[in-house]
Amino acid sequence: MPLWEYPLPLGVGYAIIEAAETEQEVSGVKDEVREDVLKRLNYIDGHLAGVRRMIEEGKYCPEILKQTFAVRRAIEKMEAIILEGHLHTCVIDGVKNGREEQMVQEMLDLYTLANR
Repeated sequence: MPLWEYPLPLGVGYAIIEAAETEQEVSGVKDEVREDVLKRLNYIDGHLAGVRRMIEEGKYCPEILKQTFAVRRAIEKMEAIILEGHLHTCVIDGVKNGREEQMVQEMLDLYTLANR
């Protein structure tokens, strides 16, 4: 499987990912989940643009921070939706296809990354 590096948010570093062997592994997310996530990303993009404007305009710091807290909550909600979709599709398929240990390790890796 080919490997790719991609930057992690906030300059945390880089993650190495393996390419999925089949398109099904990549696109296992249900369409309604994908649409919900994309809608939330659009909201987050817009909200971040507003935060940038506030900083550029020299707005009061507590007001900026209130907005960044809202962005963080929106990202956390989006992550929860992605994780739930992954658990209901990809993880179940992985276990059914005999990749239990890979699925467990994937979840442990995500847990470790989330708690750094």
